[in-house]
Amino acid sequence: MAKSMTGYGASTFQLGDTVITIEIRSVNHRFLDIIPKYPRTFLYAEDKIKKILKSYFSRGRIELHIDMEGSTFINKTVVTDWNLMDQVMEQLQQAKERYGLSDAHSSSLLAQLPELMTITENETKPSELQEKLLTGIKEACAQVLHMRMEEGENLLSDILGRVKTVHHMVLLLEGRREQVIEEYQARIKKRIETYVDDSISLDAARLHQEIAILAEKGDISEEITRLLSHLQQIESICTSDQPIGRKLDFIIQEMNREANTIGSKSTDHKVGEWTVAMKSEIEKMKEQVQNIE
Repeated sequence: MAKSMTGYGASTFQLGDTVITIEIRSVNHRFLDIIPKYPRTFLYAEDKIKKILKSYFSRGRIELHIDMEGSTFINKTVVTDWNLMDQVMEQLQQAKERYGLSDAHSSSLLAQLPELMTITENETKPSELQEKLLTGIKEACAQVLHMRMEEGENLLSDILGRVKTVHHMVLLLEGRREQVIEEYQARIKKRIETYVDDSISLDAARLHQEIAILAEKGDISEEITRLLSHLQQIESICTSDQPIGRKLDFIIQEMNREANTIGSKSTDHKVGEWTVAMKSEIEKMKEQVQNIE
């Protein structure tokens, strides 16, 4: 089943007075690129978080946001540098005696020295928090995956529809191939006869051989065969349960190459029209495949 690389999922849970919100956004990327953005509180579970994400996704840019509101898991502590405080108080006492400062002035001066006291946050990591966190991440991943699968099916339906259109165009090219060769041979023969002096006797066998060689250079049968093969491969790949985006991208590049070769070989106006239309469909297929995992 095809999956796109665009999706969104979210999950929220509460422990104590703390609310944890998990959001996952997925967008296109050639490889799997995980971008975690969450408080330091959750760094201890980083390896387990990435393992979960890798189990759900194999391609795309995955942005994980975890927000925490509340203080259940953070204990704040005031730490005082008593040695520095003793020195400051001694100097303040001397300043009060020398300048007649009041207690209010002393308190104001102390407040301007943040080095004396610092507030530290001690994070607790209860097992219940980790369990709920990992469960919430799995729920958000499942939502993203569901959205990616729905969009993937739509993309796949569009691509297979274009496969049928291209297949019809290839059959048109195949049906006109013999007529194009005959017309090409006739033009070559006429051009040779025009430029060769009537007094020179031409070897009919040699003439037909040269015409056949020149006509073969404009033959598109090999390109048609390869295009039909590529179309069959696409239909087969689309039934796979494995990621198919890169395989489809490669085959469609090959199809575009074959279409370009047909366009450069042929001078027939009908073939030219069909080739342009076919290249347009292939280009649209390529754009869609960029969104598939």
